[in-house]
Amino acid sequence: MILQVSHRTTYRYGLPVSIAHHVLHLSPRLTDRQDVRRFHLEIRPGPTVMRDTLDFFGNAMSVVTLEQEHDSFTVLARSEVEVRARQGLDPERSLPVGSLDAQEAQPDLADTLDVRQFRFESPAVRCPDELHAWSAPMLAPERPVLAAAIELAHRINRDFTYDSSATAVGTSVAECFALRRGVCQDFAHLMLAALRAHGMPARYVSGYLLTRPPPGKPRLVGADASHAWVQVWAPPFGWVDLDPTNDVIPGEEHVTVAFGRDFTDVSPVNGVIFGGGAHTVEVEVDVAPQPGQSTTASASISTS
Repeated sequence: MILQVSHRTTYRYGLPVSIAHHVLHLSPRLTDRQDVRRFHLEIRPGPTVMRDTLDFFGNAMSVVTLEQEHDSFTVLARSEVEVRARQGLDPERSLPVGSLDAQEAQPDLADTLDVRQFRFESPAVRCPDELHAWSAPMLAPERPVLAAAIELAHRINRDFTYDSSATAVGTSVAECFALRRGVCQDFAHLMLAALRAHGMPARYVSGYLLTRPPPGKPRLVGADASHAWVQVWAPPFGWVDLDPTNDVIPGEEHVTVAFGRDFTDVSPVNGVIFGGGAHTVEVEVDVAPQPGQSTTASASISTS
């Protein structure tokens, strides 16, 4: 599937901004199931300095500085990405949860260090006792990692309500768990907290969902906006994507932009400004297949 993505972010300030530094995570990532065919970034006003680099996790990142006075800031990212569905996953063939510390699960030292950094709490992912207890039966040590993680994603989808008015960017895992509602970022953080609390490496993924649903299929929650899901380390399959918001294994409809410990590592637009006063933010996202293509739905991960 070849997908075309347009992501526009506009900040409007109540007072002029004299200088601004921004970090952008907007370029899709090259992965084993995704190739980036084209990426173009437009910034208004034009930056005084712009540098493209990689962050600590290997994600593409643009660092921009604006030194002229401005009362608005607009970033438009356009991408064309080829995405392939993951094949050949049998959840019962993954190693048991309790074996993830074993050397045979990660035989290469470099791989071991890369995986283990995602086992710990992070700034936005801390597991309250109530969530640990709620998830414990699903993530028991003897269960296959992938089967356990799939059940957790299904339970989050079943027991929590998608509600864009219930939470904010800074809502904690404990608050989301108590509310039993939130958005994709909240559900990804919730799942990460539970997995890591039981010794399972997992990382946060930022990206997009295909806007137009497949023929005869319901529209997926989270379309026309940035989306978030989770990758769990599930030997022998490696990192496996799971989307608890929509109860699916991401396939050709999910575009990966970046991954990290949590949202704070991969926020699409982040930065520091001097001046500005109060401000508003408008975000417009459109994801569509290249003309003439049919779409294939992501695989359901429901266990009931």
